[in-house]
Amino acid sequence: MKARVTVTLKTGVLDPQGKAIEGALKSLGIEGVGSVRQGKVFDIELAGSDKAAAEAALKTACEKLLANTVIENYRVEIGA
Repeated sequence: MKARVTVTLKTGVLDPQGKAIEGALKSLGIEGVGSVRQGKVFDIELAGSDKAAAEAALKTACEKLLANTVIENYRVEIGA
């Protein structure tokens, strides 16, 4: 089974990398860019077929390793 974990900064947390990307896009002439926030995506392959167990395991992984829950949010999506 495949899963995707998306980690993003919480609203209100400064994002200097996002600001740098925003500036670079504007300097490249990309029109209409209001703001940019950057994050991380983890594509994870899991053994087994129990979606509930996989989601629970990934939430634990996020809490302990993949996300700094003080400043970041995470979203777990389980695929086929």
